[in-house]
Amino acid sequence: MALKVAVPTMSADFLWTYVAKDAGIFADNGLDADIQYIASTQSVTALVAGQVDVSLGAGSDVLSAAAGGADLVVVAVPSPTYPFIFEAAPGINTASDLKGKKVGVSSVGSSSDIATRVALRKLGLEPDKDVVIIAVGSAQERTAAALAGAIQGAVSLVPDNLVLEEKGWKPLFNLVDLKLPAVQNVVAFDRKFFAARRDVAQRFVDSLVLAIAREQKDRTFSIEMIRKWSKIDDPKKAEVTYDFYAKIHPALPYPKVEQFADSKALLGVTNERVRSFDVAKILDDSLLRSAAERGLDKR
Repeated sequence: MALKVAVPTMSADFLWTYVAKDAGIFADNGLDADIQYIASTQSVTALVAGQVDVSLGAGSDVLSAAAGGADLVVVAVPSPTYPFIFEAAPGINTASDLKGKKVGVSSVGSSSDIATRVALRKLGLEPDKDVVIIAVGSAQERTAAALAGAIQGAVSLVPDNLVLEEKGWKPLFNLVDLKLPAVQNVVAFDRKFFAARRDVAQRFVDSLVLAIAREQKDRTFSIEMIRKWSKIDDPKKAEVTYDFYAKIHPALPYPKVEQFADSKALLGVTNERVRSFDVAKILDDSLLRSAAERGLDKR
């Protein structure tokens, strides 16, 4: 079964996807997964438009789309916390130094936007008041904007943070340490596809669980996947990246209402439909429960 899979960035946050592809886990489950890079919020837009079969985009984007009328279903949340480190440009040593400066996000309402606003408030700053938040594109484009001096602060993914720090940038805040519930990325299907091809969705979730198990057990192979798919030539950076993300992906990544709390609160400020939306109606954990009952996470 051919399956078009949209990923919003080629970061190691999607390591399980690369492992499932190259270790033959997708194939063993009868899936010919075509992994397509569709940047930022467009990965969910592509799902709504029927251009892909499954999106691994941000839960905040799925929430916005669903509140706007898209009939989507979230079956897993592989990254249930924020995998970001807030980095500041040379000369910015404290949170107060950020006041009046430009902070980059990928796009308004994206996972990086939500995480940025959470981080700024943890630093004692008010988004849009104390700093100027501007959309600069994908994670890679955010790093490029930082190095070009177009922005003075940004949440950064590993190992992009190391690239910035080599140029004098400093980490001000590590969101991972807080272990806040979030929907950094999710597994989402169009509900019509889900209903008609539930067997395919189950095989995809089975592959997800098996790939996370392989990711946790096989450090060497996983690092090879990071170097290949995320295009990290430096072996040390690849190792640091693996050690960072291996701690984030749970063995059974159940979707939960509380993971959407930040997205709903922040997006709901300007979107009444999001504010009043019942998140529970787009969540379905039955495929993961089936995988757990068959012990796939223990293989």
